[in-house]
Amino acid sequence: MIEVRKGSVSRRTAETDISVGLELDGTGKTEIHSGIGFFDHMLNLFAAHGLFDLEVQCKGDIEVDGHHSVEDIGIALGDALKEALGDKKGIARYGSFYLPMDESLAFVALDISGRPFLVYDGGEMAPMIGGYDTELTEEFLRAFAFHAGITLHVKVLYGTNSHHKVEAVFKALGHALRIAAGKDDRIQGVPSTKGIL
Repeated sequence: MIEVRKGSVSRRTAETDISVGLELDGTGKTEIHSGIGFFDHMLNLFAAHGLFDLEVQCKGDIEVDGHHSVEDIGIALGDALKEALGDKKGIARYGSFYLPMDESLAFVALDISGRPFLVYDGGEMAPMIGGYDTELTEEFLRAFAFHAGITLHVKVLYGTNSHHKVEAVFKALGHALRIAAGKDDRIQGVPSTKGIL
């Protein structure tokens, strides 16, 4: 019997009402409604390049701004990933990827370590892309990494177009996570000499 690795999370606060469903071994099928068009686009790209099936529904206080919605989706998605990974037996654990997007280049490296950490260097960005505040990329990544329990390093090496830079980050994250969460039959148990992640 094939193991289905998926997680689902519902999270409601005074600021957001969110449901997230994630299947790791999918085909990139998505249904995403965050209330922020550019962020929907980024989550679609993350799922497509990671080959994750992803559903995100969010009703948030975007009349204030997008901060609560983006951060809380990161929290819920991180929790869903942690659930989907289960006992982490047989996973590759580490993944990294360089992603070129026209004139921009981004690098993502991650460790499904159980030790949450974020190092983010996005360089200079335009303040807004459509209705999306570019500062929220770091907020999303931090919330996601800390709730998933992953060590995450993200760097935009260069580029001039902010849309391309953020897009390269989300695509690279999808690829790196697909590698790290991938199963390898040669790995017996949890991929750690400590015996636990």
